[in-house]
This record gives sequence, structure tokens and C-alpha cells, in this order.
Amino acid sequence: MILQALYDYYQRKSASPESALAPAGFEYKEIPFILEVTADGKLVQIEDTRSGDGKKKRAKSERVPQGVKKTSGVAANLLWDNAEYVLGIDTKGKPERVKEQQAAFAERVRQLNLAEQDEGIAAVLAFLESLDTEVLQQQPQWEEIATTNPNLSFRLQGQLHLVCQSRKVQATLMNAASDDSAKATCLLTGEQAEIERLHPSIKNVWGAQSSGANIISFNLDAFRSYGKSQSFNAPVSKEAAFAYTTALNHLLSKDSIQRMQVGDASTVFWAEKEHPLEDDFSALWGAADNKKDDPDRNVHAVKALYKAVEEYGRTPSLGEETRFFILGLAPNAARISIRFWHVGTVREVSQRIVEHFDLLKIERSERDAEFLPLWLLLRSIALLGKTENVPPNLAGDVIRCILEGLPYPQTLLASAVRRIRAEQEVTYPRAALIKAYLNRFNPTENLTVSLDLANMNVGYRLGRLFAVLEKIQEEAQPGINATIRDRYYGAASATPVTVFSTLLKLKNHHLSKMDNKGRVSNLEKLLGEIMAGIADFPAHLNLPDQGRFAIGYYHQRQDFFKKRETKDSNQGDSE
Repeated sequence: MILQALYDYYQRKSASPESALAPAGFEYKEIPFILEVTADGKLVQIEDTRSGDGKKKRAKSERVPQGVKKTSGVAANLLWDNAEYVLGIDTKGKPERVKEQQAAFAERVRQLNLAEQDEGIAAVLAFLESLDTEVLQQQPQWEEIATTNPNLSFRLQGQLHLVCQSRKVQATLMNAASDDSAKATCLLTGEQAEIERLHPSIKNVWGAQSSGANIISFNLDAFRSYGKSQSFNAPVSKEAAFAYTTALNHLLSKDSIQRMQVGDASTVFWAEKEHPLEDDFSALWGAADNKKDDPDRNVHAVKALYKAVEEYGRTPSLGEETRFFILGLAPNAARISIRFWHVGTVREVSQRIVEHFDLLKIERSERDAEFLPLWLLLRSIALLGKTENVPPNLAGDVIRCILEGLPYPQTLLASAVRRIRAEQEVTYPRAALIKAYLNRFNPTENLTVSLDLANMNVGYRLGRLFAVLEKIQEEAQPGINATIRDRYYGAASATPVTVFSTLLKLKNHHLSKMDNKGRVSNLEKLLGEIMAGIADFPAHLNLPDQGRFAIGYYHQRQDFFKKRETKDSNQGDSE
């Protein structure tokens, strides 16, 4: 299903005249340096295609013949490769191997049999046969090429295209003879075709090998069926293998707007046919928040999605049954594992995302983000707030639960509660996560956006009580560096009976220090209202009730801030 969807995506994109996908037998590759040669094989110059400064330099991507699968042996690409193959530069202290590599590179060019028909091929062969190292060493780029071993290709003097991009080279590659002995029924097209023995590598998966890795690969006896080795027990034709790998590499490219990082999963997404959701999907999760040209793209995208879902039935934007695909890939040694795979219609995906943001809604300050990005939610429950400390499977599980409308993983609640206890701080993202988890886990829960005076859950009530006790201490001792939260939050939220009697006695001491007796009366009245819903202090609160404790504490604190802001604004008006 995954390969079929990618194959269909390639067919759709390659049919577009503005397509950035390479034709069959070719791929786009960054070529930092181009050797410009004359018709008789003399070097004119070495062109540096890179732009930018320092480490941010990016080479220009050129359409070149599809690269071979690099192994421990010698395998040369056609008309482009690294400096060891093209120029015979020994960068690893293996001169004999470099000679084999350069000979293999020249032999591949000869095997085209185009020297008499294509002057570019003749020029390249002449250059390789009379390679002049002294001339190369005089070029300003020589030292960098000799030390970094970059990719190189050729251009004939007076032409704009590379030698490997000529029509005759392209026609020769497309009409290359196939091996009849390797033919079988392709699983994607259903046609008899030559089967691809080693599928092209998938690149730009975060954490995977920089040279690329594979989704399909069988190289041990345990993986073989009926004696079929390598990829012959999952037969995919050369044409189909090229299509699905080209499509996936296009989606995973660094400049792609159809990819985002979800934990350790490099996530790509596309629609069955062209749809605006392809452009906005990453912004919905906040993956584009760091774009300087439009820092509010996340907010605009989510609001537009809300409007589309709200108007469904009156507008056709979500009425169509266009399928939408989401694929999460994670590194696994030399292979790539499928972290998650979701297929749904545009309408279903849109509604699920809106439901997710509805669940996250909770009281917040004006400076907090209205729609919390997924990466911010996950970082809020990670050690030291670092993305790399998010549990590997958690991000993928969360996005899968969102898209399928399932309860969030229990790890999410446990991580949020653990991080709150460790740092003694119930932040906006953590409170939003806990509220979303509890409401999704139990639809009858109905934790509200703001303070709920009618909520009689003991965990929620104790959280409110703790917030009031902290507020009393803060008003009794203005400017205090550490409150009861720093010392008692963990015990109060897990084993209330051990600390609340002490805190209530401490409260009397703090109230006696306050000069405003009206304020004292109001706080005591609030304490009485909360205590009326608590029969006794439980010996232990389970994990969900510890989550409710955090929500009760957060709601009560936000209510205090709201009242203060209202009071301050009224005083400003009177002045």
C-alpha cells in the first residue's frame, strides 16, 4: 500500500510540466564542482556551483543518471561521481583501489558507445585518457576537491547542459536492454518486467545513514522465501522501484514543504490529487513556525482549517473524498523502519486535527500560543526540554492517535506528571496535554477550559486547594523566593494525607500576617468552599487523579491571575 501510493504520487507529479521529479533513469544530485572541457578533452575551468557562506554553502542540484548502489566493492556512476572515481585522487591512502575506481568510471562512459555520436561523450573520454594532474593542481578549487572528495560532473565548452543531460545519453539509458532472466510480475504495476535487484537508497531520514538506507532489502537466509534472495521475494520492477524511491526522496528533500520531524520520525505527507492540505499540513503542527517570512503561519493555517470544518456542507473544500497519506520513517541500522502509516480522506484528517486542538484548549495568558505546536507539547514533557529526550516511539504514537481518534498513549500522561513533579511547575503546554489526555481517555470526563467550581473530583479539588494555600503564602510574604510548591508539590499530588494537615496549619500562620482583613475573609471563604467537597485526604492519588490535581492547580492559579488583570485594568480606567 505504501509503495503503491508513492508510485501513484510519482506518476501524478511527473506528469506536471513544472515537476521537479527526475525522469526514469535519472535523479537530482548536488554537484558542487563541474569540469568544463573542450571538444578535444582539455580542461577549461572548474565551476563552483555552490552558494551561501561558510558551512551553509549549498551546491546546485543537477539532473544526473541514477547512481549505482554503493557497496564495499568498486561501482562507478555514469558521467558523475566523487573525485576518487572521476580524477583518481587518493583521499584515503589506497592508491591501488583509486586506480580501479577511475578505470571503472572510464569504462562506464565507454560502454555507452556514444563517442562517435555525441561530442560531449567524446570530450569526456579524451579528458579521462589524457588526464593532466598538473593542470588540475593549478585550479583554485583543487585543494578543496583533494581534501573533501566532492561529486563532480562534466560540461562541454559552449553548452549550457551537462554532458550527462544530452538527449542521446537520456535515450540510451531509457532504451537500455533488460535482463529477461530477471523478469517477474511486478507487485506495483502487475506487469511482467525486469525486477530491481537492489532498490535505490532513501536519503534524508533523520538519524539514518547519510549515504541512504532502504525500506526493502533481504540479505540473509532467514529472510528468503522459496530460495529467492535480495529483492526477488518482493518483486518490484526497475521502473516502479525508481518511481517510488524518487517520489520518497523528493518528499524527504531538505527543501520540501511536505515533510516535518515528529520525534525521531521523519514524516512526509501527500494527497491522492493536488490539494491545499499538502501545503498547510506541516504548518498545522507548528513545523513552520520558525519561518521568518511568516511567523504566524501556524495560527493562520489552523484558523483556516477550523473554518473549513465548520462550513463543511456549505463549501466543497472538504467535501471531496480525496485520500491523504501520512508516512513516518525512523532509522533502523542500514534500513528504515515504518514508524506509522495513516490513510484517510482530507475531510477525516482535517476533522481529527480540529478535534485535537479542541481537546488542548485551556485557560492561557495572552502571550501564550493559541494553538500549541506538536513539537512544543512533546518538548514540555522531555528531560531538560530537549527534543532528543522525547521517548523514541512517543511522537509517532501521539500523531497516530490524533489522526485515528484514539486515546492518547498513557506514556503521555505519565511523562507530563513526572516532569511536573520533577520541576514543580504546571506549565500551559503540560496542562493542555493532561486535559486533552483525560478528556479523550474518558469522554464523560469533561474537564473544562477554565476553572470549574462544580468539579467534585478529589484530585481536582486538592489541586485547587494547594493553589489557594500557595496564594495565601505569596500574599503574606511578598517577594518570597520559594513557595510551598517548591517543597511540597510532589507529595501533595501523590500522597495528600502526608502533607495537607501541615499545610493547613501553616496557612493559619500566613493569614495572621496579612493586614487586609477583607482579603483574609475572602480567602478563608474560598478555602471553605473547596474543603466542602473533600471528605478526607486520601493516602494516595492514582496517575489520572495526579493529572486532575495538576489541572485543578493550574485552573485556580489562572483564575487568580485573571482577577488580578481585571482589577488592574479597572484601576487604569478610573485614572
